[in-house]
Amino acid sequence: MGNMSYCRFENTEKDLTDCLYAIEEGEYTDLSSYHEERALRDLFDTCEAILDYKEEVLEKLNNKY
Repeated sequence: MGNMSYCRFENTEKDLTDCLYAIEEGEYTDLSSYHEERALRDLFDTCEAILDYKEEVLEKLNNKY
């Protein structure tokens, strides 16, 4: 089940922080399955796509208040 819209970013940020910690600790060299390895590769692509929106989103957030 996906995140509820009211806590989507909060929950995802916590999960991404956990993934970052695992990467920093080298916990990706012995992934349990092809699917987990594929997900890590896809995660990098998704993060890069999110960063494409960084300036636009931050500008809108900064102008919100």
